[in-house]
Amino acid sequence: MLSTKQKIAIARLAQAVVMAARRLAGLGAETHVTRNGARFALDLREGIDFSIWLLGTFEPETVRCYQQLLRPGNVVLDIGANVGAHTLFLARAVGETGRVVAIEPTDYAFSKLSANCALNPELAERIQCVQAMLVASEDGAPETPRLYSSWPLAEERELHGIHQGRLMTTSGARARTLDSVARELALDRVDCIKLDIDGFECGMIRGAGEVLERWHPTIVMELAPYALREQGESLHALLGLLAGHGYALFDMATGEPLSPDAAVLEARIPQGASWNVLARAAGTVSA
Repeated sequence: MLSTKQKIAIARLAQAVVMAARRLAGLGAETHVTRNGARFALDLREGIDFSIWLLGTFEPETVRCYQQLLRPGNVVLDIGANVGAHTLFLARAVGETGRVVAIEPTDYAFSKLSANCALNPELAERIQCVQAMLVASEDGAPETPRLYSSWPLAEERELHGIHQGRLMTTSGARARTLDSVARELALDRVDCIKLDIDGFECGMIRGAGEVLERWHPTIVMELAPYALREQGESLHALLGLLAGHGYALFDMATGEPLSPDAAVLEARIPQGASWNVLARAAGTVSA
C-alpha cells in the first residue's frame, strides 16, 4: 500500500516523460479527451487530471467497485466530487433513470466539475452539482475554510507535507449538513455514497443521521488516519460513528469483513497512506 506522497512521486516521473513528448509534438498541458465514454477537459499538470488521461480513470479500483454495486435507477451522492473524476462514471452507471448529486466545496474544483459535466450533456441531465462543505450542524457554522482540491505534479512550496495537495478557496460554498441538502433536493432515496473528503468524514456523518438511518446507503470511502488526526478526529471516532448507524466495514476488493477495531485497521495502513473500503449497514448486500 503506497502513501499518497509516493503515488504523487511516481506520477511526477511519468508526467515529466509525457510532457516532454507533448512539447516535442507542439502540444500543451491542457487537453480535451474521452475516457471510458466520458469527455473531460484536463490539465496534465494536475495529479487527478493526469491519472484520468493516463489510466482512463482516477482510482480504478474504486471505479470497478461502484460499477459492480450500482444499478439503473440508483441515486448516488458523490461527496468530495472534485473535478468530476468519479461523477461522470457514476452517472453512466446509474443510467437514464438514475441520479447523481455531486458535492464539492472548493471554487477551483467546482468550476472544473461543472465544466466536465457540461461536456457530457447526456450525462449532465442526471447530475446535480452542489457547492457545499458538509458539516455536523448548520447552527453557528463558521465560514468554510480553504481545503485541498489540487494536487500539482510540479513541486511547489506550501504543498501539504504528506499528500502534496494545494489549499484552494471555498468562497462560493455554504456549510451544510447532508440531511438538509437531501431535504432541499427532495431526495426520495439514496442508494450509495462515494465519500472522499480528506479527514472531514466525522463531521459529515454527524450531519447525516437522517440519510443513513432512512436509506442505509452503501458507502464507498477512504480511510486516512493521518487526515482524520489533522482535523482533530481519529479512526476510532469515525468507526464509532459508523457503528452507531449500524455500519460495518468490508474490504473493497474481496468483500471480506474488516475488523471493527481501529487499532487493528490503523496498523494495516502505512503512515501517509489511505485505504479505500466499503461501509455497509447490517442486512444490506448491495447499493
